[in-house]
Amino acid sequence: MQSPRHDSVSRLIFELSKLPGIGEKTAARLTHFILKQPEDYARALSEAILNAKQKTSLCQICLVFTDTSPCPICSSKERNSSLICVVERPTDVLAIENSGIFRGYYHVLHGTLSPLEGIGPEELKIKELLSRIKQSSGSVSEIILATNPSVEGEATALYLAKLIKPFGIKVTQLAYGLPVGGLLEYSDKQTIGRALENRMEID
Repeated sequence: MQSPRHDSVSRLIFELSKLPGIGEKTAARLTHFILKQPEDYARALSEAILNAKQKTSLCQICLVFTDTSPCPICSSKERNSSLICVVERPTDVLAIENSGIFRGYYHVLHGTLSPLEGIGPEELKIKELLSRIKQSSGSVSEIILATNPSVEGEATALYLAKLIKPFGIKVTQLAYGLPVGGLLEYSDKQTIGRALENRMEID
């Protein structure tokens, strides 16, 4: 990525192009869209970004981004406390919630194991997951490993399964209704729901 020029339009394109999945051409289209909107829109957008950055933190239990901790899901007494669904990213929680199938709780790893990128167990929220299991006093009966069907996701699921099995807890994985290499956040709710219902136990 080239360093930005000093004019304001180029600077905006440069900053937007830093977003995941946003290349320079898409950043340019977004910039032109923003510039065509009323000034109120630009102000509302910038305030929304700043508010989210300043007021959002990690839930002390599941580690999803939230304005309040514990988050609304972890605070709910109507969910199944025997189930914990482990996901890679906070956006995966929203994707699974939209399926309307899962009524347990969540744990966000904030990534996957990736030795080539220098991401090992210490960089993920694995200690926090094991701590939750220990503190549950046996109330957790199943851990659903809802990592993405990628090489990194599969490696992370197998690693976690080895750590969780000694607790005597059932460990399952989403069924392959999800496309190999696909991402949860881009899957439709029917596909996610089917994958949850047909989840498989990890040996």
